[in-house]
Amino acid sequence: MTKSLPSDLFTRAVSAIAWAGEGSSDFDLNKDVEMPEGRKLRDAGVLVLLHEVHGAWRMYLTKRSSALRHHPGQIAFPGGKKDETDHDIDQTAMREAWEEIGLPINSARVVGHLPSHITVTGFRVTPVVAVIDAPFEIRREPGEVDEVFTVPLSHVLDPRNYSIQSRRWQGRRRHYYSVPFGPYYTWGATARILRGWADATLS
Repeated sequence: MTKSLPSDLFTRAVSAIAWAGEGSSDFDLNKDVEMPEGRKLRDAGVLVLLHEVHGAWRMYLTKRSSALRHHPGQIAFPGGKKDETDHDIDQTAMREAWEEIGLPINSARVVGHLPSHITVTGFRVTPVVAVIDAPFEIRREPGEVDEVFTVPLSHVLDPRNYSIQSRRWQGRRRHYYSVPFGPYYTWGATARILRGWADATLS
């Protein structure tokens, strides 16, 4: 039976970051898919941005532009691949958040890193969890982001809101986690990262 969500959810969630597991991948639910031998993973960082609103914590997500070549229209954290000029993955996540949603540099406080997630497209994604103390003026990059919105942290950290779905991809049936909220359907890598955090928070 699923445990009830703790009343001190934010405190538990931040504490759980340190012991949220060894990481995840797009292959977790697809054991028949093999990674190519010798492939090199590219580092990427995403920002898991949290903000307290009227006593409840919310998390920022984006809806990727439908015009993008990769993952058009999908729900995702702001973020992207690490540039050579980024001195660490925190800077990558913050820079991408500035470019994609207008989050001012140095306005967010990093509280930890969730385990990395390996994508089928060859990225090692590190989720950087950060908190802002005041709202900011959202300025989305129209070439990359169609929409910026928030969801309750309590929703994405409740395993009962997740389900395993499937669809055909490259001739095979691929399974993945999904965690819908209102009109937004979050699935794939984003949902897998959040599901791991939810499990660690309630363990």
